[in-house]
Amino acid sequence: MLTHDCPATLTDTEVLGFCKNGYLMLPGVVSEEINQRTLAYTDANTSHEPTEIIQEPWFRDEVLLNPAVAGAVRSLLGAHFALPNLMSSHRMETPAPAQGWHRDGGSHYTHELHYLQVFYLPQTCTDDMGPTEVLPGSHFLFATSPTMGHYGAIQGMVKTSAPAGSVFLTVYSIWHRRGASRIPSVRQLLKYNYWRTTPPTRDWRIEEDFDLANAPYHLSGAPTFRPQFRDSRDSARMFFWLCGMDDKFRTMGGQGWPMPAKFEERPYGYPLAPERV
Repeated sequence: MLTHDCPATLTDTEVLGFCKNGYLMLPGVVSEEINQRTLAYTDANTSHEPTEIIQEPWFRDEVLLNPAVAGAVRSLLGAHFALPNLMSSHRMETPAPAQGWHRDGGSHYTHELHYLQVFYLPQTCTDDMGPTEVLPGSHFLFATSPTMGHYGAIQGMVKTSAPAGSVFLTVYSIWHRRGASRIPSVRQLLKYNYWRTTPPTRDWRIEEDFDLANAPYHLSGAPTFRPQFRDSRDSARMFFWLCGMDDKFRTMGGQGWPMPAKFEERPYGYPLAPERV
């Protein structure tokens, strides 16, 4: 097992954003030279699992260990995270209809984050080429593929259209699908996982003014498809787990923490005493 360590690059706000949304976009972080080498490789190796590309030094150093990518992965999975040991290719000739919504096989329904599902776009992917679509916050929605695949466009879904060299990280269990494509093209997409090897702890870029008691744990701007305020509880628990404070997490309910509200004083039900913040 190959592992890697590097400085963490995400802030408290960015880590919490990942907890709430279930994904993080890193637009255009891989160079065009490496994008072209990747496209040439996948054009010559059309296997659904071109895992051998992991052994290519240029791919490992410039894609898997790309500084922006590795820094984000380090922030979410901790020190000495394990590198991918399997590569999947979602090469697709378009136009084609939309895929059914699904969670990938092996998904766990949990607030713990032991691995990341990552997508790399070696070419620009426009809306017309059928980009992957994700449903923010759906990593907390348990469903099986037979009960979710029939949905069409869902309010709040996000198209991951992006320039060449973009990488996006997701919670493995997030709802996603290949969107409908409308133009002739060959859409190239590689997918792989990184893995946690160490216990979680809050060792990313800590913001001095980040207030754990009053942080915005709710998912804004999109429907959550969950009971009222459940999104805040789910995000707060994942964030606490990543901080290494899962044993401290508890909620009182009612109008208490982490309900989204402008409290006059410290919110009731916040589980940490001031000296432990």
